[in-house]
Amino acid sequence: MLALKCVLLVASIGFFGAALSVLIADLWRDAVQGRPLMMPRWLMVTRCALAACALLLPSLAIVVVPSGMGGVRVSQISGTLPGTLYPGMHIVMPLVHHVELYDIRDQIFSTNAVENPKDPATVLKVYSREGLPVGLGISVRYQLDPQRLAYVQNSLPRPVETEIMPPVVANAFRQTVSGYLVRDIFSAKREEVRRIAADAITRRLAGDGIVVKEVMLRDVGLPAEYAKGLEGLLMKAQENDRLSIDLEVKQKLVRTAELEAQAEKMRQVTQAEGRAQITVLEAKAQADAMQHTLPLKEKQIQQSRLEAEARKEATVKNAEASAAAKVIDSKAELEKRNLLSEADAQRVRVMAVADAERLKSEAQVLKDSPLLIQKIVAERLSDKVQIMMVPMDGKFFFTNDVLKTTPIGAVPVDRIPQPNDR
Repeated sequence: MLALKCVLLVASIGFFGAALSVLIADLWRDAVQGRPLMMPRWLMVTRCALAACALLLPSLAIVVVPSGMGGVRVSQISGTLPGTLYPGMHIVMPLVHHVELYDIRDQIFSTNAVENPKDPATVLKVYSREGLPVGLGISVRYQLDPQRLAYVQNSLPRPVETEIMPPVVANAFRQTVSGYLVRDIFSAKREEVRRIAADAITRRLAGDGIVVKEVMLRDVGLPAEYAKGLEGLLMKAQENDRLSIDLEVKQKLVRTAELEAQAEKMRQVTQAEGRAQITVLEAKAQADAMQHTLPLKEKQIQQSRLEAEARKEATVKNAEASAAAKVIDSKAELEKRNLLSEADAQRVRVMAVADAERLKSEAQVLKDSPLLIQKIVAERLSDKVQIMMVPMDGKFFFTNDVLKTTPIGAVPVDRIPQPNDR
């Protein structure tokens, strides 16, 4: 909106300039040509002026309140209007209302205790109960109440920081300090003076729409003569305090030495009693040990005797067990040999029976199949012999001749199968 206001103002000024330029140009043209002055172009001038007014009025109606500020509308007809305009854009009636701005942020009012060329702040002088002048360095942090800016506009002089704050703060501290001594203000009751004066300032300014947030008493300026006397008094007080502290330290050292001596004495007594008790306990322990040592020795001797008997008995039993084990091993070896012999004999018998059975089976097979002999002979004669077909009557077959020449002891003649046998 601020940009819009600037644009409207610039446009309005431009139209006003255009109207003025047209008017001056017409008058200059007539003057240069030496002709009598003619009527300028009033229609164009009027239009530019109207356009400038039309743009100027909206720009005047737009009011922008900056951040940290508050505004109050003041009417040319009815005076100050209620309500506060907070930071932002606002619309007012142009040429009738205008806005007064106030800083609603925290502000600081300060005074000095003594004159300082580098600090232009005023010097606040008050008088104590003795009538001595005292300079006070004060800082008051305050803020204008945003909701009561209309009251501030109507009732208070401006600017507030120079017209209201100095007399109120000075009066509050003057009334407060007048009931205290200079020494109390400087040391013991300094915070009390600040608190009472701060309460008075807060109450007084709250009715005028000013919120006091903090009052600080930074410095107290004493009169030169009083400062010197107070400095000497303080030095004496410090010396007195130092001596008192030295005395207390020495008394504490003496007391510490006494306590250390008593502690050493008690420590020695305690150590002696402890050593005596230790000696008595050692004697009792030795006596008790002797009472328990004799039975223990007897038990150890008896245990050694029993262990020797146990070892002897174990040796005898081990020898007997070894002899019995050897006898058992001999019997087992003999029994193993007998079993092996019996097993060999049984194997021989079984093999003989098996061979007899086999021979009997083979004889039975040969008996049942006589032609099997010819086949076996043909297979065993030579790998070059070839099988051929022969007549059924067996003539000219060499097997018959071979079989006829077979020894009688090998195969009986009457048992040799003939080719013609069926």
